[in-house]
Amino acid sequence: MMFFDGADHGLARRVARPLMLTGLLFSLGAPTLALGEDGAATVRTADAVVPAAAGLAPATGQIDVRFEGLRSTRGMLRACLTKDRSHFPKCEKDPLALTASVAAGDHAELLFARVPPGDYALLVFHDENSNSRLDTMLGIPREGVGFSRNPRLRFGAPGFESVVLTVTPGAAKRTAVKLQYFL
Repeated sequence: MMFFDGADHGLARRVARPLMLTGLLFSLGAPTLALGEDGAATVRTADAVVPAAAGLAPATGQIDVRFEGLRSTRGMLRACLTKDRSHFPKCEKDPLALTASVAAGDHAELLFARVPPGDYALLVFHDENSNSRLDTMLGIPREGVGFSRNPRLRFGAPGFESVVLTVTPGAAKRTAVKLQYFL
C-alpha cells in the first residue's frame, strides 16, 4: 500500500510519499488517504481503516477533562485512561491505555479524542516536580491524585466500578477531576 498525505506534490510524487511521514500523521491523529495496489482508496486514522467510498467516520467518542483543586501551577498533570480493569489503577502498565499530559495551570484541560466506545477509568496525578512518576512516602502520594467521578479516597485507590466513564459513539463527555493531596 502506498500513502498520500493530502498535499499537492505533483502526480509522480503522490504515490511515493514515505511511510515515515504517514506514521507522523498517525501520531498527530490526522486522517491519511491510502492508495492500495488495486487503486482503491481508504482513509486511515489513528483508530481505524475505513473505505473512503463509505464516507463514514469511525464510531468513536471523546472525553474532555478539566482539573480542579490544584495546589500549585508547577509541573505537569498526567492522565491515563484505561478500559482494562486488571490494569487499574496501574494504568501505565496497560499497553492499550491512552495517556496524555498538560502543563499544570488554573485552566488546564485535556481532550481524549477518537476514544473507542466502552467503559473506562481515568487516573490523574499532579507531577509537581516533572519527574514523570507519582512520588510517594510510605505508600502515601506526595503529589495530587484524582480519578474520574471523583470518589472519596481513603486507604488506597478506588475500584474500577466507582470511577467508570462510559464512552458512546459520536458523544462528547465532559468531566472534572478534583485532585486530592495527602502530604
